[in-house]
Amino acid sequence: MSDLLRPASAPDLMTEAASLLESLRAAPPLTHCITNAVVTGFTANVLLAVGAAPAMVDIVGEAGMFAGVAGGLLVNLGTPPPEQRAGMREAVAGATASGTPWVLDPVAIGALPVRTALAQELVALRPTAVRGNASEILALAGRSAGGRGVDATDSTDAAADAARDLAVRFGCVVAVSGPVDLVTDGERVLRLANGHEQLTRVTGGGCALGAVMAAFLAVARTTGADALTAVASASLVYTVAAEQAAASATGPGTFAVALLDALSAVQPDQLGAAARIEEGTL
Repeated sequence: MSDLLRPASAPDLMTEAASLLESLRAAPPLTHCITNAVVTGFTANVLLAVGAAPAMVDIVGEAGMFAGVAGGLLVNLGTPPPEQRAGMREAVAGATASGTPWVLDPVAIGALPVRTALAQELVALRPTAVRGNASEILALAGRSAGGRGVDATDSTDAAADAARDLAVRFGCVVAVSGPVDLVTDGERVLRLANGHEQLTRVTGGGCALGAVMAAFLAVARTTGADALTAVASASLVYTVAAEQAAASATGPGTFAVALLDALSAVQPDQLGAAARIEEGTL
């Protein structure tokens, strides 16, 4: 998959991705993140670097109110203590009532019962998008016991049918992260081969992508772009920046810093030349 073709429709995505990135930077979307304690700071810095405005509001009594005024919401199940779980439910209710697009990231579900039950509860509330690795997507669809903690033990293609089923069942876009990312709305499918393995060696590499997707969905809500385009555009911008960061990094530490710099520096007109995309149907 390293040399994916660009069929006639793929340039449309690159054009849309460039336009969404320009719009995001022109009017930074307020991006509400209920995320895990391990990645909060990195996620906020990623959003700032790409051009969005992060807010980490997970307190019961505030989360629902804030989701109603935010442009987009991320719900990440990485480290969900009881109050945060209640805040997630409240935020999703607020987002649903106000039409705020939201992303569910079912981190490490499968064998772990508390987060798995919570993921099943939340996906039934019909998120705009679900983002996870292949094992998490398979577990969410009830097809496996999950991976090894936060690490996938399944391939992206192995999760393709599960991603389609989730998308159709809950009316959402499903993004499966891996060496080649798969993004589907149940009918269309995009495979994006950009990215770098250093993303797997930095805590929060995948979690932060979910936040970027929420930011792009916020922009799509105001520009009229569809959710599949927004989610795929977020993945493209993020993974192109990862490639640029890896080119100058000497290891995971310098890569993490370089990724923030690359997200800040990546230009809309660079996406077309860098993108490796395949579009089709499942």
